[in-house]
Amino acid sequence: MSTGPLLDLWKQRLGDVPAWVWKRTELETLVLADNELSEVSAQIGLLRSLRTLDLGHNLLTAVPEELGELDGLTDFLYLHDNRLRKLPDGVGRLRRLRYLNLSENQFSEWPEAVSEMAGLLELRLTDNGLRVLPDSIAKLWQLRELHLRNNQITALPEAIGELRQLRQLDLRGNPLETLPDAVLRLQRLDKLDLRWMPGLRTPVWLGALEARGCLVYR
Repeated sequence: MSTGPLLDLWKQRLGDVPAWVWKRTELETLVLADNELSEVSAQIGLLRSLRTLDLGHNLLTAVPEELGELDGLTDFLYLHDNRLRKLPDGVGRLRRLRYLNLSENQFSEWPEAVSEMAGLLELRLTDNGLRVLPDSIAKLWQLRELHLRNNQITALPEAIGELRQLRQLDLRGNPLETLPDAVLRLQRLDKLDLRWMPGLRTPVWLGALEARGCLVYR
């Protein structure tokens, strides 16, 4: 967590980000949450010292390509509770980012830029409209937590088994009927949430997963 220069403009009803904010190039933490923002200037790319950026609880339908120029962004990127349907490819350049929250948006397809963010430890994509997880999810080899609650996912790819560092997998509220055997390969998994999925057929190996010490909610 960054303890450097911080600017907290949470819930100020800004509507637009003041131009002077983009001149604060020393900032390591910038909070612009809950400000009825409908866009963010490309000038955000000037804030190269940022380690944490909070754009949550706004009205954003897009974020600028220049977000990917924030190569110092290592700690947190909050984009939850907006109206995003996709991410620009440039965001995939944030390969040192550890925490990304894209929950409560309008993603119906997996944002491929996310698959390039190999430094992620925690990814939240709850409450969207995702239907499919791509094989490229295997690139997130350092991921420890994957939160996918309340989507429209009907199947998981075998590639899920490549997330060898995964500790927590939250699948609540998805219309899954089966789970791939690849889940059993997640040797570090200690929490698997399968609640609110009445159509799910219990895998024969689920008991073995629990015997290994994994807490399964169902």
